[in-house]
Amino acid sequence: MAGPHELNDALLRSLPDSGPVVMVNLVRLREQVAEGWGSGWDAYLAYSREAMRLIKARGGTVLWAGKPEAVAFGVADAHRWDYIVLVQYPSRAAFLDMMDSAEYKAANAQREAGVEQHVIIAATETFSRANPRH
Repeated sequence: MAGPHELNDALLRSLPDSGPVVMVNLVRLREQVAEGWGSGWDAYLAYSREAMRLIKARGGTVLWAGKPEAVAFGVADAHRWDYIVLVQYPSRAAFLDMMDSAEYKAANAQREAGVEQHVIIAATETFSRANPRH
């Protein structure tokens, strides 16, 4: 499985970039973190405070965040996540701009310290009850 620091930059750049993209973040936290951050949750919260500022600066927003309760369908142990966040960006370019920024790279040390596994899935909308176009 890919670790918490592997951006599939070329793949994202090869996809069409014609509108908003939602990044579905699946996060598994470390129990304890070295370097004075405390728990994985503490380190991830410190990262999130910085990341929110960078997301908003690029026109992005958090659509939803929550703690998973159980795997309702699938292999429970293989799909254990501690936190899920849906972040919408106006474009893939906006997401990549943030990821490539020096500010993000500085904040990312906290994320890497707190996260055992982090998967980000880029998704475009095909249906939403909140979107009157459907």
